[in-house]
Amino acid sequence: MWSFRGNRLVEPVDVTVANLLAALGRYQGRQQLYQHQAPQALEALRRIAMVESTESSNRIEGITVPSHRLEALMAEAAPETRSEAEIAGYRDVLARIHAGQTELPPAPGSIRAMHADLYAYLPGEGGAWKQHDNVIVQALPNGRRVVRLVPLPAAETPAAMDELCQSLASAWESQQADRLLVINAFSLDLSCIHPFPDGNGRLARLLTLGLLYAAGYEVGPYVSLERVIEGTKETYYEALRRSSLRWDVGRHDLTPWHQYSLSALVHQYREFEQRLGELTTAPGAKSRAVHAAITAFRPGETFTIGDLESACPMVSRSTVRRVLSELRDQGEVECLGKGRSARWRRA
Repeated sequence: MWSFRGNRLVEPVDVTVANLLAALGRYQGRQQLYQHQAPQALEALRRIAMVESTESSNRIEGITVPSHRLEALMAEAAPETRSEAEIAGYRDVLARIHAGQTELPPAPGSIRAMHADLYAYLPGEGGAWKQHDNVIVQALPNGRRVVRLVPLPAAETPAAMDELCQSLASAWESQQADRLLVINAFSLDLSCIHPFPDGNGRLARLLTLGLLYAAGYEVGPYVSLERVIEGTKETYYEALRRSSLRWDVGRHDLTPWHQYSLSALVHQYREFEQRLGELTTAPGAKSRAVHAAITAFRPGETFTIGDLESACPMVSRSTVRRVLSELRDQGEVECLGKGRSARWRRA
């Protein structure tokens, strides 16, 4: 599609984008350590983020429900109103993305299927390309309405989506451009095509989330990208507007969209490390992390203190030894040797 044509994605980026990419590389390198050190803390963050993502992405589009109904919907309650039906659809698609049950990179058919799933509780409203031209209008705080985006005409949508998905798959496979830049280009083009009568914003955010997971950026389950976007909604819309100018003739500037999207992802990682730090320094958190690491070994499987230190990088050796000593006294583990290289196993 327009952002993929020519050498646009392999051209040098500005210094801000380059710095953001470098920072995200460092965050990505650390995430594997965190994912193994505190399972209970991560599960707490996961539950919070699931609710925040569902609520924020719908609220950006003006879809809201009372808090007690949101809580019920997240517990799989059946929707009772149109707003609840849209939120329940988002909840289900988001859960499948978290579980890795979506086709990525997507094809036109899988995008239509995902859109249909968004409207699963409103039969007949999802899954079909738009049949009429549309204009995206934004309501300003003073009540004035302005045209934010003129999407691609409806008649050109099917061919455009075919080209977009083929371009994404080719760029993804070749890896000539950083996959974060590829994801940004895809989400911008999808927004400019605006292929469905409704639900385009929520769909674009879900697809972006899934592509980030596929690219190895796995912070989304723990800190809501949608909540970050909601908190910077005006900047989000302004970056989208600036990068979509002259998109229809292929002379648009991806830089504002790159800067915003990468900054939002950096914000997620910063918050993730901050939240995880707070949870893992709570009383008893480090001991629970060691317990969880030991439980991860199969009964009879041996391990060393070094193995536990690798699984719990923020826990000191003295804490690891203390927990092992307590569990040995309780008959839950046994030591098979002496010295630093001694091996242990669950009883």
